Amino acid sequence: MAFESAETFRPDVKNAAGSGAVGLIQFMPATAQGLGTSTQALSAMTAAEQLDWVRMYFKPYAGRLHTLSDCYMAILYPKAIGKPEDYQLFVRPSIYYTQNAGLDRDRKGYVTKADAAALVQAKLDRGLLPTNVWGGA
Repeated sequence: MAFESAETFRPDVKNAAGSGAVGLIQFMPATAQGLGTSTQALSAMTAAEQLDWVRMYFKPYAGRLHTLSDCYMAILYPKAIGKPEDYQLFVRPSIYYTQNAGLDRDRKGYVTKADAAALVQAKLDRGLLPTNVWGGA
Protein backbone atom coordinates (compact mmCIF):
# COMPACT_ATOMS: atom_id res chain seq x y z
CA MET A 1 0.00 0.00 0.00
CA ALA A 2 2.94 2.33 0.61
CA PHE A 3 4.06 1.83 -2.98
CA GLU A 4 0.61 2.07 -4.56
CA SER A 5 -0.45 5.12 -2.54
CA ALA A 6 2.87 6.99 -2.89
CA GLU A 7 3.34 6.56 0.87
CA THR A 8 0.24 8.62 1.61
CA PHE A 9 -1.99 5.70 2.66
CA ARG A 10 -4.88 7.89 1.53
CA PRO A 11 -8.03 6.28 0.14
CA ASP A 12 -8.50 9.14 -2.32
CA VAL A 13 -5.00 9.22 -3.82
CA LYS A 14 -5.24 9.17 -7.62
CA ASN A 15 -2.94 7.35 -10.00
CA ALA A 16 -0.21 9.72 -11.15
CA ALA A 17 -0.24 8.26 -14.67
CA GLY A 18 -3.91 9.14 -15.11
CA SER A 19 -5.29 5.60 -15.32
CA GLY A 20 -8.31 6.47 -13.19
CA ALA A 21 -7.11 4.22 -10.37
CA VAL A 22 -7.52 5.39 -6.78
CA GLY A 23 -6.83 4.41 -3.24
CA LEU A 24 -4.72 2.18 -1.10
CA ILE A 25 -4.08 -0.42 -3.80
CA GLN A 26 -5.01 1.76 -6.78
CA PHE A 27 -8.36 0.25 -7.65
CA MET A 28 -9.05 0.62 -11.38
CA PRO A 29 -12.59 1.73 -12.32
CA ALA A 30 -13.47 -1.69 -13.80
CA THR A 31 -12.07 -3.47 -10.73
CA ALA A 32 -14.12 -1.29 -8.41
CA GLN A 33 -17.23 -1.97 -10.50
CA GLY A 34 -16.53 -5.71 -10.39
CA LEU A 35 -16.43 -5.51 -6.60
CA GLY A 36 -19.78 -3.70 -6.55
CA THR A 37 -18.54 -0.18 -5.92
CA SER A 38 -16.91 2.69 -7.80
CA THR A 39 -13.67 4.62 -7.61
CA GLN A 40 -15.73 7.64 -6.58
CA ALA A 41 -17.20 5.74 -3.63
CA LEU A 42 -13.80 4.28 -2.71
CA SER A 43 -12.29 7.78 -2.75
CA ALA A 44 -14.91 9.02 -0.31
CA MET A 45 -14.16 6.30 2.26
CA THR A 46 -11.82 6.47 5.19
CA ALA A 47 -8.69 4.36 4.91
CA ALA A 48 -10.14 1.91 7.45
CA GLU A 49 -13.35 1.57 5.42
CA GLN A 50 -11.40 1.04 2.21
CA LEU A 51 -9.42 -1.76 3.85
CA ASP A 52 -12.61 -3.85 3.78
CA TRP A 53 -12.58 -3.50 -0.03
CA VAL A 54 -8.87 -4.34 -0.14
CA ARG A 55 -9.65 -7.53 1.78
CA MET A 56 -12.50 -8.31 -0.60
CA TYR A 57 -10.20 -7.73 -3.58
CA PHE A 58 -7.55 -10.14 -2.23
CA LYS A 59 -10.01 -12.86 -1.13
CA PRO A 60 -9.94 -14.79 -4.47
CA TYR A 61 -6.15 -15.08 -4.15
CA ALA A 62 -6.22 -16.71 -0.71
CA GLY A 63 -3.67 -19.50 -0.44
CA ARG A 64 -1.86 -18.46 -3.64
CA LEU A 65 0.26 -15.53 -2.43
CA HIS A 66 3.45 -17.09 -1.03
CA THR A 67 5.92 -14.30 -1.77
CA LEU A 68 5.93 -10.53 -1.70
CA SER A 69 6.16 -10.53 -5.49
CA ASP A 70 3.08 -12.76 -5.75
CA CYS A 71 1.23 -10.40 -3.41
CA TYR A 72 2.15 -7.45 -5.58
CA MET A 73 1.23 -9.34 -8.74
CA ALA A 74 -2.30 -9.68 -7.35
CA ILE A 75 -2.48 -5.90 -7.72
CA LEU A 76 -0.35 -5.26 -10.79
CA TYR A 77 -0.62 -8.36 -12.99
CA PRO A 78 -2.55 -11.33 -11.51
CA LYS A 79 -1.56 -13.62 -14.38
CA ALA A 80 1.99 -13.62 -12.94
CA ILE A 81 1.02 -15.07 -9.55
CA GLY A 82 3.08 -18.23 -9.06
CA LYS A 83 5.30 -17.50 -12.06
CA PRO A 84 9.11 -17.34 -11.73
CA GLU A 85 10.76 -14.05 -10.83
CA ASP A 86 12.13 -13.63 -14.37
CA TYR A 87 8.63 -13.80 -15.86
CA GLN A 88 8.20 -10.86 -18.25
CA LEU A 89 5.19 -8.69 -17.49
CA PHE A 90 5.59 -5.87 -19.98
CA VAL A 91 7.73 -5.73 -23.12
CA ARG A 92 8.62 -2.74 -25.28
CA PRO A 93 7.00 -1.65 -27.54
CA SER A 94 3.59 -1.74 -25.94
CA ILE A 95 1.31 0.67 -24.13
CA TYR A 96 1.66 -1.52 -21.03
CA TYR A 97 5.43 -1.20 -21.12
CA THR A 98 5.17 2.55 -21.63
CA GLN A 99 2.83 2.89 -18.64
CA ASN A 100 5.18 0.81 -16.47
CA ALA A 101 8.58 1.80 -17.92
CA GLY A 102 9.60 3.20 -14.53
CA LEU A 103 9.77 -0.37 -13.25
CA ASP A 104 12.46 -1.18 -15.85
CA ARG A 105 15.28 0.46 -13.93
CA ASP A 106 17.94 -1.27 -16.07
CA ARG A 107 16.23 -0.04 -19.28
CA LYS A 108 16.46 -3.47 -20.87
CA GLY A 109 13.14 -3.10 -22.70
CA TYR A 110 11.02 -5.35 -20.49
CA VAL A 111 9.77 -5.53 -16.92
CA THR A 112 10.02 -8.77 -14.97
CA LYS A 113 8.09 -9.83 -11.91
CA ALA A 114 11.29 -9.28 -9.90
CA ASP A 115 11.72 -5.77 -11.34
CA ALA A 116 8.23 -4.79 -10.25
CA ALA A 117 8.54 -6.35 -6.81
CA ALA A 118 11.95 -4.75 -6.14
CA LEU A 119 10.39 -1.33 -5.65
CA VAL A 120 7.73 -2.76 -3.37
CA GLN A 121 10.42 -4.58 -1.35
CA ALA A 122 12.34 -1.32 -0.99
CA LYS A 123 9.23 0.39 0.41
CA LEU A 124 8.70 -2.51 2.83
CA ASP A 125 12.33 -2.41 3.97
CA ARG A 126 12.09 1.33 4.54
CA GLY A 127 8.81 0.94 6.43
CA LEU A 128 10.34 -1.66 8.72
CA LEU A 129 13.21 0.56 9.84
CA PRO A 130 13.11 1.04 13.62
CA THR A 131 12.32 4.75 13.20
CA ASN A 132 9.24 3.90 11.10
CA VAL A 133 7.78 1.06 13.12
CA TRP A 134 5.24 1.99 15.76
CA GLY A 135 7.03 2.17 19.09
CA GLY A 136 10.41 2.61 17.37
CA ALA A 137 13.06 5.10 18.38
